[in-house]
Amino acid sequence: MTNWKEYKLSDLMDVIGGGTPKTKIPKYWDGDIPWLSVVDFGNAEKKVFDTEKKITELGLNNSSTKILKKGQIIISARGTVGELAVLGRDMAFNQSCYGLNAKSEICTNDFLYYLMKCKISELKRNAHGAVFDTITRNTFDTVFASVPDIETQTAIAEILSSLDDKIELNNKINQELENLAQTLFKQWFIDFEFPNENGEPYKSSGGEMIDSELGEIPKGWEVGVLNDILEVKGGTTPSTKEPLFWDGEFHWTSPRDLSNLHFPLLLNTDKKVTKEGLKKISSGLLPKGTLLLSSRAPIGYLAITEIETAINQGYIAINAKQGFSNLYILYWIKSNMDLIIERANGSTFLEISKTNFKQINCLIPQKNILNEYMLQIDLLFEQLRINLLENQELTNLRDTLLPKLISGELQINEI
Repeated sequence: MTNWKEYKLSDLMDVIGGGTPKTKIPKYWDGDIPWLSVVDFGNAEKKVFDTEKKITELGLNNSSTKILKKGQIIISARGTVGELAVLGRDMAFNQSCYGLNAKSEICTNDFLYYLMKCKISELKRNAHGAVFDTITRNTFDTVFASVPDIETQTAIAEILSSLDDKIELNNKINQELENLAQTLFKQWFIDFEFPNENGEPYKSSGGEMIDSELGEIPKGWEVGVLNDILEVKGGTTPSTKEPLFWDGEFHWTSPRDLSNLHFPLLLNTDKKVTKEGLKKISSGLLPKGTLLLSSRAPIGYLAITEIETAINQGYIAINAKQGFSNLYILYWIKSNMDLIIERANGSTFLEISKTNFKQINCLIPQKNILNEYMLQIDLLFEQLRINLLENQELTNLRDTLLPKLISGELQINEI
């Protein structure tokens, strides 16, 4: 590490403050300039490409917000401290974040991003605030880092970026697969344009339709209730005051585990229970492939389990009856979420009970149509699954290499 030098973080970069146009002036908002807040990043992805809110040129020019350039870095500085992302395009940002731009004679933005990931815990320790934690400009003076020459920085960043780039590519592919899966369900089971015996769209090619309580449906299809096609279970939470129940070997899922999923596949959980804790959970250990629906606070998180897991009381666990599949039910629920929420009740928060859920009307397609659909959707979801599992491995590899490369413990020529 003879070519590594120690700096204060503030010596490595320019720290740029943001701002918010006045929200009561409509002409400052709903423009075409992305405006970042912490809700737009911090989802474990390296880059951020879009924002929930956008501002106009007037909003930009009449506030303290500034434009960060593509490739520069955003960090959340107040409330949720330390979320980090690289800008995928030029964007403005609010005052709860800082923009970071490396001083090119000392550091590169690519290297700075990974360095900051390693320094987040120190920054958090040095944050302060009476109401909520805050990183100030002075906080960057209190944290030190050793950095190598630009050539070594570039090599380190290229190794780590190659892993993040592959993760990003897999996520883009999975988003296309997810969109295709939802489109396919709509075409077949809402628009009734599944292929007829000649391979033509059924309804628009003159396929016979009959009246039902759900409107016109294809001849040979039936109207039933969800209880005809699925079985459900609920869960419970072992006493959190009993250490004997927790930190064991069995997965235990709460809706929080599904809240940040990009794609409907659950690979891991935040908490695990012991054998004694598992005995207290009414769902028992659910098999891999179970479909989970959060049934309250909020209703609507969905995922297929890639793991065996128990669940808490905020879920309905679903398994299809013979002749149906959990994937078919997954996309049925996605397409009928408003109907499910309409059946919910509760004074403190809305909840859909297992009883009310099971009695919701649904179409029961002909078996040959359903079988053909399941063949296609299984192929799509299996590729999505493979990509997510690969991303899990890539993330583990990146997180193992990151601190070793950034600290100089692992040399480039050792990889």
